[in-house]
Amino acid sequence: MTNTLLAASASSDGSWLTALADWTVSLMEVIGPIGAGVAIALENLFPPLPSEVVLPMAGLTASRGSFTLAEALIWTTVGSVIGAYVLYGLGRWLGADRLRRVAGWIPLMKVDDIDKTVAWFRRHGAAAVFFGRMIPLFRSLISIPAGVSAMRWWTFGLLTAAGSAVWNTIFVMAGFLLGENWHVVEAYADMLQYFVIAVVVIAVVWFLVVRIRAAVRSRRDEQPDSA
Repeated sequence: MTNTLLAASASSDGSWLTALADWTVSLMEVIGPIGAGVAIALENLFPPLPSEVVLPMAGLTASRGSFTLAEALIWTTVGSVIGAYVLYGLGRWLGADRLRRVAGWIPLMKVDDIDKTVAWFRRHGAAAVFFGRMIPLFRSLISIPAGVSAMRWWTFGLLTAAGSAVWNTIFVMAGFLLGENWHVVEAYADMLQYFVIAVVVIAVVWFLVVRIRAAVRSRRDEQPDSA
């Protein structure tokens, strides 16, 4: 069974993805469905690790009888929640006050930016945490502002579990049903990830342009006053 699974994972493009798939399969075969939970917890802590590879491998391993589909879904969701709570704790430790001080040191950043972000998250945090668990990159990072804004820990846990269950089910089921062709799902996952990255880049560029233009305008206004 191990050879079949490793042959399936080798069909993934890119040596590091192949190595990740091999490691994930080995972990799940050694310690069972708990290994799937461990892999997803690590994916939450290190966003470059793609859940789009780890989750289908859990489904594939379940399809081979190493554990049941229900165990794969339960343990990947548990791993998601545990990993998210670590970053949530980091956000609580940072807190809004620390971030305000940090913002004062960063060029083009304002203390008001932190206040506005915290205020927005307190209004829309529930939706942000739930739907954020289904967006690449933000799956992990959304836990930090939840901690910074002091969202109630049990609310955060329930929303994280619900959003993670939806996302995990999609990819675990894909691996379970596709079997050795699990990597087909990567093409669609990559499209979503590239779209998210493009949106983030555009937002950052827009932020920089607006702040730089405002800084230049402010300096021009100060010159006549000083004269």
